[in-house]
Amino acid sequence: MEFEPNLDSKIQNTSKLSQFGKALIYTTGGLAVGVSIICIPFVSPAFRKVCLPYVPATTDQLAGVTAALKGRSGRLLDIGSGDGRIVFTAAKLGFKADGVELNPVLVYFSRVSALINRQHHETKFYRQNLWKFNLTPYNNIVIFGVEQMMKDFEKKILLEVKDGTVVVACRFPLPNMIPIETIGHGVDTIWKYVVKR
Repeated sequence: MEFEPNLDSKIQNTSKLSQFGKALIYTTGGLAVGVSIICIPFVSPAFRKVCLPYVPATTDQLAGVTAALKGRSGRLLDIGSGDGRIVFTAAKLGFKADGVELNPVLVYFSRVSALINRQHHETKFYRQNLWKFNLTPYNNIVIFGVEQMMKDFEKKILLEVKDGTVVVACRFPLPNMIPIETIGHGVDTIWKYVVKR
């Protein structure tokens, strides 16, 4: 009979530990699911036909794009707008600037940033596939593309935009069009084109 109190205390300790264990498992599982949901939009580009990952524009690239757009006005589209850096910079330069991005987390982040920075009247962010997005209304286009997509993008430009439209390509040039200006070097190189048919 002396062992019964010890047995009861062991059962109570086991019960307390199992409740703590369950709480730990639920918390860990919830965190894992949350991290997975946040990471999916950033990992999924690797599984597309053309892998177009999110890589933020550098300070040198922003300066190069700004130099390429000097003296321009009107509407600007940033293709693959990411966190909105190019769009916000263009809005500060006086453009009516839009961004198109497939990653919903980055689109949401850009929209919230526009509200916080009070640029929501000068900027818009669309969550859409760039191949289905209409380029016609824009007379200035900026793209941070990858080499595999530039040939198809060049065809899309020639089909949809008006003569005189300025296209600023960052990191990779358009394969057939001849740039009127090249700014920077290495990964920060910017190619400026004017569409003429």
